[in-house]
Amino acid sequence: QVQLVESGGGLVQAGGYLRLECAASGRTFSTYCMGWFRQAPGKEREFVAAISRNTQMTYYTDSVKGRFTVFRDNAKNTTYLQMNNLKSEDTALYYCAASPLQLALRMGEFDYWGQGTQVTVSS
Repeated sequence: QVQLVESGGGLVQAGGYLRLECAASGRTFSTYCMGWFRQAPGKEREFVAAISRNTQMTYYTDSVKGRFTVFRDNAKNTTYLQMNNLKSEDTALYYCAASPLQLALRMGEFDYWGQGTQVTVSS
């Protein structure tokens, strides 16, 4: 069982930055691929980024490439999403999730989810 708690969301102006954190419970954090998803009002939840268990592979949805960076610190059981040059369309509730696969991209591949942290970008 893995429990995930996100933090770091907030209100920021367009062009600004935020760093989201996802703290995981348990001693098996390094055995999970960690992903970030987001859900805007009236829209479906979508994939944002993921980092493999061994930290060697990362993957991003096209709309955030070059602006967002996902990384993890297995010693701290924490994964991060650094978001730069934020745009109004990045406004959403951001979730982190854990998958037992080496690298997962689809919602159904993730077994554990956090409660989400709100990111609001004002234009």
